[in-house]
Amino acid sequence: MKYKSIFSIFIALLSFCIIASSALANDVFYDPQLKPYDGQAYTGAQDPQYISYDSILREYMAKRIHERFGITLDPKTYSGFDLLEIEALLKCKKAEEPADTILKMYPKHR
Repeated sequence: MKYKSIFSIFIALLSFCIIASSALANDVFYDPQLKPYDGQAYTGAQDPQYISYDSILREYMAKRIHERFGITLDPKTYSGFDLLEIEALLKCKKAEEPADTILKMYPKHR
């Protein structure tokens, strides 16, 4: 009898954790175009696969920043990793703080 109650509590807790994790997973970074690059290692910034990856990442991040924050950024101006950092800082900035202060920290690549 004791084991049945412990088992039912365990199943209820497990079910709750699965439901909660699936609800929180909606904000996970995912783009199907980036999936082939998962776990890849590159020889350097001149590697053709890295250039392709960075181009897709730039486009996706510029679109995502525009959708979430209403800031239009040129994907050719910033690197993919700069756009990732910019998004993280925009999430943390105060409401009254202008976005220009964050964008000034990043050099523009052309």
